[in-house]
Amino acid sequence: MAYETLIVDIKDHVALIRLNRPDAMNALNTKLLSELADAMKAADATDKVRCMVLTGSDKAFAAGADVKEMADKSFVAAYQEDLFGPACDAIAGLRKPVIAAVSGYALGGGCELAMMCDFIIAADTAKFGQPEINLGIVAGMGGTQRLTRLVGMSKAMDMHLTGRFMDAEEAERAGLVSRVVPVKKLMDEAMSAADKIAEKSQITVKAVKESVGRAYEGSLREGLLFERRMFHMMFASEDRTEGMQAFLEKRTPQFRDQ
Repeated sequence: MAYETLIVDIKDHVALIRLNRPDAMNALNTKLLSELADAMKAADATDKVRCMVLTGSDKAFAAGADVKEMADKSFVAAYQEDLFGPACDAIAGLRKPVIAAVSGYALGGGCELAMMCDFIIAADTAKFGQPEINLGIVAGMGGTQRLTRLVGMSKAMDMHLTGRFMDAEEAERAGLVSRVVPVKKLMDEAMSAADKIAEKSQITVKAVKESVGRAYEGSLREGLLFERRMFHMMFASEDRTEGMQAFLEKRTPQFRDQ
C-alpha cells in the first residue's frame, strides 16, 4: 500500500517504517498517525513480518505534534474527535515487537511515539524532550505517564516542567533508551536487532512482550503471577521442545511458531 507520509519496506521478515514529512521535520498530524497506525496494524497481521523498526530522518525522528493542525482547535473539537487517541491506542496495542531507531529530534509527540515502541536505539545525535509546556499544553500521547515510568518522577518532572531536552547519553543513563550508537551505524544496529528478534519463536516473542508489559503497567504481584503462567504455558509449544532439544544437542534451533 502507498502512503503519503510514510515509506514502508518489508525485507527478511522485518518491516522498516520511515516517517516521511521532511518539510515539517516529521511532525505528527492526524494523517501521519492514521497512516502509521494502519501500516503497523497491517504489519502486525501478516506472517511476512516478525518485527518492526520505526524511524525518521537523520535530522528528526519526529519534532513533535503538528502545531498548525492544533492551533485553532477548541476543547470540544479535540475531545469529540479524541485527538490522536485512536491511533496511539492502536500503535501501543501491537503484538509484534517494535524498535524505535531515533536520530535527531524526538520531541513532544515524537518522544511519546518512540516510547510507544518496545525499546529505543538512539543515535549519538538524538535529543529527547517533552516541551509542551512552552505551548501552554500538557503532553497528550502518554508523555507524562510513560516517561515517568521509564526515568522516574524527578527527571520526568524536570523534563515536563522546564521543557529542556535530554541528549542521547543522558537518555541512556536515565533508562529511556536501550543503547546509543554512532549515527552512521544507527540503522544497521536497529535492523540487526530486528533480525535477531525475527529469528526467534514468535510464540515466545509475544509472551515476552506481554510479560514485560505487565511489569511496566501493573503491580509486582500480578506481574510475577502472569510471568509464571506464561512460563508454564510455553511447555505446550513445539518451539519450547525444539529450543531445549537444540540446546542439549548443541545446534541452532529451527523454530516453527507452533
